[in-house]
Amino acid sequence: MRRIALVTLVVDDYDEAIRFYTDALGFRLAEDAPRPDGSRWVVVEPGGEGHGGSALLLARAKGEEQRARVGDQTGGRVGFFLHTDDFARDHARMRAAGVTFLEEPRHEPYGTVAVFQDLYGNRWDLLQPAIG
Repeated sequence: MRRIALVTLVVDDYDEAIRFYTDALGFRLAEDAPRPDGSRWVVVEPGGEGHGGSALLLARAKGEEQRARVGDQTGGRVGFFLHTDDFARDHARMRAAGVTFLEEPRHEPYGTVAVFQDLYGNRWDLLQPAIG
């Protein structure tokens, strides 16, 4: 079986990124381990333990080229898609936690969706897929 296990997200600061993804988005901190070069191996995941889905590797930017990419990893497009089984619940919880939504929820043939930004400005879809 093959699957995408991790996607790297370049961040300014490990601890502020961990707080945003765990507190505001409700992700779980799966790993936070120091590395010999002074960096950390930080993995957050949206599902519960053993969910078997993809996770984010939060990587602190090194150098000007990487710092320039923080918040703009996909050229301003939605680059990340967070699926939910209860859009209204998660939308309300995320708004209460201070997540910035760029639009009101809308209903599309593929499901209920709204675009939001993470703490750095990367665009995400919160999406409850249509059944059927």
